[in-house]
Amino acid sequence: MESRVLSRATNISTVCNFGKPLRESNHHVSFVSVKPIGAVGEGGNVIWGRQLRPALLLESSHAPAGLFAGRREILRPCLAAASSPAQGGDSAGDVKVGFFDKYPALVTGFFFFMWYFLNVIFNILNKKIYNYFPYPYFVSVIHLLVGVVYCLFSWAVGLPKRAPIDSKLLKLLIPVAVCHALGHVTSNVSFAAVAVSFTHTIKALEPFFNAAASQFILGQSIPITLWLSLAPVVLGVSMASLTELSFNWTGFISAMISNISFTYRSIYSKKAMTDMDSTNIYAYISIIALIVCIPPAIIVEGPQLVKHGFADAIAKVGMVKFVSDLFWVGMFYHLYNQLATNTLERVAPLTHAVGNVLKRVFVIGFSILVFGNKISTQTGIGTVIAIAGVAMYSFIKAKLEEEKRVSLIPNAYIHI
Repeated sequence: MESRVLSRATNISTVCNFGKPLRESNHHVSFVSVKPIGAVGEGGNVIWGRQLRPALLLESSHAPAGLFAGRREILRPCLAAASSPAQGGDSAGDVKVGFFDKYPALVTGFFFFMWYFLNVIFNILNKKIYNYFPYPYFVSVIHLLVGVVYCLFSWAVGLPKRAPIDSKLLKLLIPVAVCHALGHVTSNVSFAAVAVSFTHTIKALEPFFNAAASQFILGQSIPITLWLSLAPVVLGVSMASLTELSFNWTGFISAMISNISFTYRSIYSKKAMTDMDSTNIYAYISIIALIVCIPPAIIVEGPQLVKHGFADAIAKVGMVKFVSDLFWVGMFYHLYNQLATNTLERVAPLTHAVGNVLKRVFVIGFSILVFGNKISTQTGIGTVIAIAGVAMYSFIKAKLEEEKRVSLIPNAYIHI
């Protein structure tokens, strides 16, 4: 799933700059340079955007004593690496540089690799399960259940510490979680019904639905260049659908419903902005989504599962493999979403946009190789056109967002 973080903290972040002086005016101090962090490109993940590393709140040491009493300065984690004689450093001005700061490109590349690797493994294992256990509602519940257990265990050991939730925040998160649950289940219905590559080709239409919702529901003006970039996406998906060998209406309609669900999830997430960190937000949304998914799974697939579903699966692959497959597919589902969040916090929006497109290419390519899916020439051409359109859309949108952030820099201030 592609991710967007629900945090007001993502609007502006301070720049780690020791060399530039601060300007004082009207009892406040502003940094000379400020680097806002904006929204991330479109996608289908649970984490909507970039997860910021926790900021450190330290007593301001730059201002004269008593001038800004009671105020605190927000420092990025990179400042925490600086040491001074008062803090036990070897000498004045020495900075202890860790591995993450010394080799940022290498670390970011590793995060990208793990994000892609876990996503590809999840899609392959998920489809293999459906080949002998075609019950997507139940498997969707398992995905969320394993993730919830993982989150509860993490809370129990304090990594991370559980953030409290009140009734007001719960009301804001419920619509987001319901849309996430619907989108997740319908995605799995599509995965079970058609080839993985075809489902991902249809899901390439998600930016189109996001743009339409922004224009006609939220009233936001979408530049004509963005609309034009979406034309190849629609054309490519149409070409691929007409000659897809695994095509059926259940898979096609389910993938389209998934696109619409994730679009509305994005809309509701804008209303559910919160200062809670994304890891806790993800945990609470997963819990709510699990509760939402259980009743349909019982109603739609319960009788068949009890009658012959479980027995048939165990007869085909054995009890140990059946249980282990369900456990690992749930773990890969949760971990690739978490790795996506950790990856996207380290890169610029344009890099994120390109990364999301390449991820879809990797999933489509590996699924064709692993399952040996035969595709027609027209389907292959349509898929390439659709992915190229998504890449063009992502590039243009990222550039527009970057220009918008740059134009806001002169008016951005950090108060201490």
